[in-house]
Formats: sequence, C-alpha cells, structure tokens
Amino acid sequence: MHRSFLKPLFLVGFAAASFGAASCSKDGDGVVLFSVQDDIALGDSVAQQTDELMRTNPTQYGRLLDRANNAEAYRALDNVVNTVLNNGKLTYRNEFVWDVKIVQKDDKNAFATPGGHIYVYTGLIKYLDRESQLAGVLGHEIAHADRRHTSKQLQTQYGIDFLLSLVLGNNPNQLAQIAAGLGQLKFSRDAESEADQYSVIYLQNTSYTCDGAAGFFIKAQAEGPSSTPAFLSTHPDPDNRISSIQAKAKELGCVKSTESDTNLTTLKRVLP
Repeated sequence: MHRSFLKPLFLVGFAAASFGAASCSKDGDGVVLFSVQDDIALGDSVAQQTDELMRTNPTQYGRLLDRANNAEAYRALDNVVNTVLNNGKLTYRNEFVWDVKIVQKDDKNAFATPGGHIYVYTGLIKYLDRESQLAGVLGHEIAHADRRHTSKQLQTQYGIDFLLSLVLGNNPNQLAQIAAGLGQLKFSRDAESEADQYSVIYLQNTSYTCDGAAGFFIKAQAEGPSSTPAFLSTHPDPDNRISSIQAKAKELGCVKSTESDTNLTTLKRVLP
C-alpha cells in the first residue's frame, strides 16, 4: 500500500530539492517549502506510523479494518472515494497515493495525511444520513491533502528542518507524536474555507448533491456543539460555513433532486 520513501538517490538530493521546490509546485503560492515528493515521503512515513499506533493500541487510536476481511465495506467506500477523486479537479490525482482505510472507532472523524492516505472512522460513517454527506466530508479531507494544507500547517507548527528530519528517519519518537495528533490537526480559517469550497467543486460532475458537507454540518449543529467532530471544528461560525457551501453549490448549479445512498447503506449494514 505504501510507496518506498527512503531511496538512496532520493536522499542525496533531498534537502536541496526541498528548498527549491516552491517555485516548481503546482500550487503556485510559494508557501510550502516541501516539494511534492517530500509530501509523498512524509505522508508515507506518517501513515506507516499511524497504522502501527492503531495496531498496537487500538483502544486509544481505533482498530484498522483490513481489506481482506472487510471486502464488502471497502468496495462500497471505494465507490464513494473514487467518485470524489475522479472528478477531474484534483491537482495531484496521479502523484499522490490516495489509499483509504477504515478505522473502527466511535469518533465522528476522518483525516488525510500529506500525499493522500485517507482514514475514515466507523463512527462518522454510521452517523451520516446521506451518501452525499459522506462524499462531501471526504471531499473536504481530500482537499486538505490535495491543496497541501496539511503540509503547510505542519510546516508552520514544526518548521521545515524538523519535518525534513522526520522524512529522513531522524526523529521516530516525534513522528509518532505527529501521527497520533494528525486527526485533530487544527487548520487555519482560510484552509478550512478552501477545503469546504473544494468539497463542492469535487462533486460538481458526480451524481451527488454538491453541498453534502453542509448537510453534515446542519445535522451536527442541530444536535449541539458537542456533535461537531474535531476534524471540522476550527471554523468559528457553522452558520456561515453552511451558507458558504450551499452558495457554492448553487453557483455551480449542482444541487440534485435525487441521489443514491446504496454505498452508505451497505457500509452501515456490514461495518462492525
């Protein structure tokens, strides 16, 4: 599942490439000092550490459900994820790995590492009412990876030298700490707003109602602030967030009158 990230020739030019990569990035914002290859390497490393934490301490971090023993659930989730990924709007659709894993835990949570490793909690899947809500939430998290928000936030929080040392394998204890907290990483308001907008853009040419993420927020807001999960909780005003998502969907003309919930229904039926 994971790409090898400590190739000898890659390491020879790693540091030099990293500091010259901003001008070559497809982001074009000159903010991320990491190159795309650095994103992939860091994401692979963090994902491997995240998997290990979940295997060794499932009570705290959740239990990874393997594909072999949960094939029907993964087929249904892959259908949703691939619909979002194959919308033609991702910048790094071919560069990033974009694998998805189900975590058995009651938390209403999902997150994506740099480089596109996606984790979705059973608590979130079972909480949602419509498949478009799942697609919208996944689109939001995919946007954080594809727009490189995670790399930017980690760079701001820890510094470029520290992150490079992680990829080079020099700080395994700190890597475990980052992996443990990635699901609760706090993004800037601008990053959250952009991820919300892209959650709509990604669903424009699909069968899903494009404001699915707003439907999730509406449900969570009706149940009180405690129902809003950490991975979407940084925006201070959920009303504005809902209206912004709905306005973007209206602008793109992609509010559908009918849609299928087949995959979500399957997930709810087969997940432990």
